[in-house]
Amino acid sequence: MACNRADYLERTIESVLKYQSSIASKFPLFISQLQHLDFEEVHPERPGELIAYYKIARHYKWALDELFIKHSFSRVIILEDDMEIAPDFFEYFEAAANLLDSDKTIMAVSSWNDNGQVQFVHDPKALYRSDFFPGLGWMLTQSVWKELSPKWPKAYWDDWMRLKKIRGDRQFIRPEICRTYNFGEHGSSMGQFFNQYLRPIKMNDVRVDWTSMDLSYLKEDKFPKHFAKMVSDAKPFYGFDAVRKSYNIDGDVRIQYNDQADFERIARQFGIFEEWKDGIPRTAYKGVVLFRYQGSRRIFLVGPDSLRQLGIGR
Repeated sequence: MACNRADYLERTIESVLKYQSSIASKFPLFISQLQHLDFEEVHPERPGELIAYYKIARHYKWALDELFIKHSFSRVIILEDDMEIAPDFFEYFEAAANLLDSDKTIMAVSSWNDNGQVQFVHDPKALYRSDFFPGLGWMLTQSVWKELSPKWPKAYWDDWMRLKKIRGDRQFIRPEICRTYNFGEHGSSMGQFFNQYLRPIKMNDVRVDWTSMDLSYLKEDKFPKHFAKMVSDAKPFYGFDAVRKSYNIDGDVRIQYNDQADFERIARQFGIFEEWKDGIPRTAYKGVVLFRYQGSRRIFLVGPDSLRQLGIGR
């Protein structure tokens, strides 16, 4: 998906072709540019809104209608013109496609982890389910697009995808270590959060043999138990000074937050994303936000209802 940043697009295409050229028949590459839609006047719904967000949403709808409806592709991977891809990007999506096809509780597969900064990741093979749509290099199916296309929003399409009324009870697959790197410091978001959250992202640099891996643990009938065991095995810390207490112990830790304000306070102390959308923190699964700390240690920030949802006794 491209607009008017030729230098960015060139960098993205070079990165994609590095790994796509030998498998082009399996992963044909399409480049969609915005200019042909620019002649239609945009009418923002609120004064002062950036028109760019309306144009982006319009472009997404047009391009995905072309690929899914006109060309009848069964699945599409979407990249934007400010992304580089990891060596195992295509293998990752090929393996995940089987999950996407067989488990209808998975709405899309993403290559992105919002808390994928170098200090918060460790395992290149780790994948998770999430209630929060990550975007930034993602794959969806024709059937899901046919559901979304008629009601596609005029703007802010990614936040719209994060609404409970759109997602329903479905979730998203995300990696621990990102398979894309977003270098777009200058774009429609005006570089917002770039230095703090995007520049330090670690993109995977090792080739994982996804074809030999059993990903069935990510299915809806297995993942809750798989994830619950990790949370249950972590040492619980409580109270206002729980973060400080957790710094100097070995092993995994879980810290309970009481509400959004409490989560934001804890997240700020660790340096992870504080943002929520429609009641869900970024990367969360059943209210639990997981990230690595001081190497391989896992930190679980656990919501007030998370243990019940996961079937864990206090």
